[in-house]
Amino acid sequence: MSENAPRIVVEKGLDARIAALAEPVIEDLGFRLVRVRYSGLNGGTLQIMAERADGTMNVEGCEAISRALSPVLDVEDPISGAYNLEISSPGIDRPLVRAEDFDRWSGHEARIEMDMPHDGRKRFRGILLGVREETAGVRIPDAPADKPDTYWVPMADIAEAKLILTDALIAAAQSAGVASEGGGN
Repeated sequence: MSENAPRIVVEKGLDARIAALAEPVIEDLGFRLVRVRYSGLNGGTLQIMAERADGTMNVEGCEAISRALSPVLDVEDPISGAYNLEISSPGIDRPLVRAEDFDRWSGHEARIEMDMPHDGRKRFRGILLGVREETAGVRIPDAPADKPDTYWVPMADIAEAKLILTDALIAAAQSAGVASEGGGN
């Protein structure tokens, strides 16, 4: 995996402002930002997912990010009111945010949500085919006979993409060492 590969699936609004604050802090510690998500439920939770360039994360890494990021968030104060800061690994059924994620997890099932329709669809669930030029491929195994079974969607239009938890994904993640370290704070 490339250490400095840019994220192509990025946040909007408040989450984007927080990501702009968090990303340099996380990178200075030798990690990569995966996703930022703020939810006002349960008193407010700010979830920040990060990983090493090799896709791993451990509890000590989560703690280091939390210790370094908390003072920055306190000074910049992007969220009014109290909230819980949660630093975690992306997990096995991870968000796909970089082009290399689509290649690395090619052959596994994923869900892709588009910002705008592509071939009349905004949602795709199927087997990842990797990246070709500026598009990500997905094959729909149970596509109706009168519809295509393969789509190449513009990566710039992807709002969210996430792996689907399957036995094959668990086995692949374990063999890659992603699941063995766990992590969460």
